[in-house]
Amino acid sequence: MNISEAADRSGVSAKMIRYYESVALLKPAARRDNGYRDYGDADVSVLQFIRRTRDLGFSLEEVGALLTLWRDRKRPSREVKRLAEAHITDLERRMKETRAVLRTLRDLAQHCHGDERSECPILDDLATPPATRRRKH
Repeated sequence: MNISEAADRSGVSAKMIRYYESVALLKPAARRDNGYRDYGDADVSVLQFIRRTRDLGFSLEEVGALLTLWRDRKRPSREVKRLAEAHITDLERRMKETRAVLRTLRDLAQHCHGDERSECPILDDLATPPATRRRKH
């Protein structure tokens, strides 16, 4: 199948398929006589795997490690679990940071009059050096 068909079947755009080939997550496709890429069902399965891992927020490096483990039928599942748990820890850390940013922005927006006055605590905060900011977290 050509790249458009592989994209339709996998849910991964043709542009991303080319990118995944360039970063070696997907082996380069065979070429037809006309030079077009030729993908098979196994390639579509790999692309679906990549898409699902990316949808779950895994980095390209983590996707590569998971692909390696997925392809190794003799691998211990503890390595897969270790990667998943490390990703969970990272997601929890990022969520905590995002909640802190959200609290700060809500506080700043609450203190901004949002009217015709030129004074604006949001802009003042953005221009204040980190060491002198007073924020509620």
